[in-house]
Amino acid sequence: MEIEFLGTGAGVPAKHRNVTGIALKLLDERNAVWLFDCGEGTQMQILRSTIRPRKIEKIFITHLHGDHIFGLPGLISSRSFQGGTEPLEIYGPRGIRDFVQMALRVSQTRLSYPLKFIEIAENGVVFEDKQFKVICEKLDHGIASFGYRVVEADHEGELQADKLLALGVKSGPLFGRLKKGETVTLPDGRKINGLDFVGQKRRGRIVTILGDTRFTQASIRLAENADVLVHESTFNKNEAQMARSYFHSTTEQAAQVAKEAGVTCLLLTHISARYLAKDAIELEKEAQGVFPNSRIVKDFDVVEVPFN
Repeated sequence: MEIEFLGTGAGVPAKHRNVTGIALKLLDERNAVWLFDCGEGTQMQILRSTIRPRKIEKIFITHLHGDHIFGLPGLISSRSFQGGTEPLEIYGPRGIRDFVQMALRVSQTRLSYPLKFIEIAENGVVFEDKQFKVICEKLDHGIASFGYRVVEADHEGELQADKLLALGVKSGPLFGRLKKGETVTLPDGRKINGLDFVGQKRRGRIVTILGDTRFTQASIRLAENADVLVHESTFNKNEAQMARSYFHSTTEQAAQVAKEAGVTCLLLTHISARYLAKDAIELEKEAQGVFPNSRIVKDFDVVEVPFN
């Protein structure tokens, strides 16, 4: 599981930061990519990455401001041209269906795959299967803006095959039964309890990706015990009043969310174009003063989400 940042800027594209686009790469887990927001130029950013549009399975939109959705029609069209045939699901606030369908209708775009919309109006579970659950909650951004909490199911313990082989148990059907925790009788009469040869379960990973927002308790709830929190930091600590006026967060506020939620790692994005390289370092230091494991991300940064 990896997070790749396709755009880390705020409001408008800049030479050094494109507008928001975040890819949660689940290639080992389900051979798929989930995209969070799709600002203008996202498909151009994808061309500079190893991501294949046909692998994009779901797109989660946090809110309907242009710097988070203007890249959608182009990406959807290109996915069709590039051989995409698998269904694509788009999650987002009410209005996302109208926006996409209008663009496709006016441009007379025909898709080679089914497009499904899941419009969100309330907090709760928006997707769940045996591998993952995605929970959303409304944030504080003036318009409907959601954060998403992606929870991976726990991983079953690994069968300790080396120990079994050392006991003379040959690989085969018995391994499958032992992995299920069954007690089996070997040809020589010995009985072996599978539970003695299966490692401990590993807790599934948790990734929280928030939309634009003021400091709010909803962010803390979504980020509780997350392995990675992706949080906007549009303003520095001296611009708290401006951040509140524009329904955004400061670096310190993002770090406070991470601290109160007990997350492992904080990744800061949605950086204003007025903050250049040196300024971004100062933003990072501000956050680290509250939550040490904080980092400002750049376009094309790839961050692995490790098991805790």
